[in-house]
Amino acid sequence: MKSNIIIIFLMLSFYSCQQKKAKLVIDINREKAIIEKTIKSSIGWAAEKDTSLLYSIIANDEDFLEVHPNNNVVKGFTQFKKAEKFWLDPRFKAVKCEIWDLKISVSKDGTVAWFYCMLNDMNEWDGQPANWENTRWTGVLEKRNGTWRMVQQHFSFASE
Repeated sequence: MKSNIIIIFLMLSFYSCQQKKAKLVIDINREKAIIEKTIKSSIGWAAEKDTSLLYSIIANDEDFLEVHPNNNVVKGFTQFKKAEKFWLDPRFKAVKCEIWDLKISVSKDGTVAWFYCMLNDMNEWDGQPANWENTRWTGVLEKRNGTWRMVQQHFSFASE
């Protein structure tokens, strides 16, 4: 009798593990769609200057890291937030954002994602073009409390 109970328990445990594994495979496609929307919103927020959207995406801690093509490195949310003066200045206008060749990978446990894409971020400053064109953009997102957060991003231009 005891051995039957043990066998039934093991079979149920195995079945449960297989169901969780199958569910994770199905959820990865859904997660990639959410991650893609998050990536696009991390640039697209500027069109309406929606800082609530931006701050719901960027990791709000001092581990956040952002590297710009001009060798500027933003370390931590406090330093990142200082750029708010520039973005919210009426002389800054987001014109258009284009993203292509987006490749997203997700960790096996579904808690970390990394991406690569190309970006045209077209803007104006005081009526003059302020663009990042043909920009390589890579980044890492982490799922925190059920929400994807950008924890690191790197922008670069190809050298001629």
